[in-house]
Amino acid sequence: MRIYHGPILTVNAEDAVARYLVESEGRIVFVGDELPRSYSEAAGAEVVELGDCALCPSFVDTHEHLASFAMFNAGLNVMDARSNSEILELVRDFSGRSSSKILIAFGASPYSVEERVLVSRSELDVVCPDRPLMLVKYDGHACIVNSALLKRIEDKVSGLRGYHPDTGEMNQEAFFAVSDYVTGSLSIPELVRNIQRAMDYLAGKGIGMVHTVSGVGFANDLDISLETWLARSAQHGFQVRVFPQSLDVDVARKRGLPRIGGCFACALDGCFGSADAALLEPYEGTTDRGVLYYTDERVAEFCKAANRAGLQIEMHAIGDAAFDQAARCLKAALDDFPREDHRHGIIHDCLPTEEGLAICAEYGIQFPVQTSFIGWPQEPDEYLVRILGADRAGRLNPLRTMWDRGIRISAGSDAPCTDPDPIVWMERACNHSNPAQSLTIREALRMCTYNGYWTTFDEAQRGSLEVGKVADMVVLSENPYDMSPSDLGRLSVEQLILGGRPYRRQEQGMLPAVLRGVFGKGNC
Repeated sequence: MRIYHGPILTVNAEDAVARYLVESEGRIVFVGDELPRSYSEAAGAEVVELGDCALCPSFVDTHEHLASFAMFNAGLNVMDARSNSEILELVRDFSGRSSSKILIAFGASPYSVEERVLVSRSELDVVCPDRPLMLVKYDGHACIVNSALLKRIEDKVSGLRGYHPDTGEMNQEAFFAVSDYVTGSLSIPELVRNIQRAMDYLAGKGIGMVHTVSGVGFANDLDISLETWLARSAQHGFQVRVFPQSLDVDVARKRGLPRIGGCFACALDGCFGSADAALLEPYEGTTDRGVLYYTDERVAEFCKAANRAGLQIEMHAIGDAAFDQAARCLKAALDDFPREDHRHGIIHDCLPTEEGLAICAEYGIQFPVQTSFIGWPQEPDEYLVRILGADRAGRLNPLRTMWDRGIRISAGSDAPCTDPDPIVWMERACNHSNPAQSLTIREALRMCTYNGYWTTFDEAQRGSLEVGKVADMVVLSENPYDMSPSDLGRLSVEQLILGGRPYRRQEQGMLPAVLRGVFGKGNC
């Protein structure tokens, strides 16, 4: 039994702050301001004095590409580089010390480097001439390949949209094909180790559950199966909920998964970084409206089939045209087969329309948003204003509007696109570039905790500090409720506690992890 004394941020329906929490055998048995004598005098009870720290529910990342993040987390991250020459030196060093068959780097942006252009194939060839290399753009929707990799995949991508062999840039369908090839080259033991290390990384950020979107490049959707098995066998209380990225409902049903969706096959458009997010009006100074990957008929057909199958649906929509398409098609599915508590969602929701918001509010459609996109160095405001115009750029990520419409919003990283860091999610949400769209600190904490667990029907067991729930908790360095929004950046995670115990690293080998998952029945 452990007794926690100090600020207890319950995130319950009343947002109460208590003084005591008692945990026993992994469950919360008491929360309140006055500790009953039966607990204070209990033999062997350990008292944890929080002091200046605060206890809150563990965080949830409600949109992450776990296998991709794991792969890139094990590779080279160039996000902090501020010039292409720095990126090239990082690649040169990485190629000299990595033993991987295909080198993978991530995070290049033409908007955060002094040259204001992406590195090119010819430049990569200078620093990495002999080994295949994929440098993925920060938004996860494009990459640059060197000549060694291009030779391997040319026959697979040359006829696809987004194929640019002169610069080495691959986007749209060509990028998906390159990603499929590279991820398919990983061995299962390597992928398992990478995913386990990624879980440890997330836990270090106070994240106790991740919603992963899977289904990229593996024969027979092996990564979906593998993430499902690892979700069931994850150690030390870490939780994973798997969304298969497919328009085929059988991919979810044959694995016993209650949900489907994500990006890639379930992406309705591109992104702003590649200027292919689908817009109702053209990009500034052009006649280009971006790319809608599917017709309304195809999206509605998928939504109706998944909804009738009892699955929870999520789809990627960045631009306003894609957002409207997602809202229309989810409405069509629910009109076709009404469901009271479906929890369907639209991911990203960067440029929602009034019409689409009205549908979502009426039909109970939830939003896993990425507040890390606000003030994002890789996609700065001046770039967004240039491609969208000041008016549209000022309407991006309208958190306050969404919240006040009664739409449930949760927080996700879209990792590897942004670092999965809930403190950053809160800080950006409370210090919006458009101040009128900021959330309060209490709202931001709820977005990152309770709302995330609610999104996948886990709120009865986790997400708030209440009697009977699993003791999944985070010790924060300070009480955020006593801080000003501008100071949230100094907040840190001191400890993650899952099932009442401090989190420990994943240590089981590949074979036990897979076998436990294949024959296990845990939540995923």
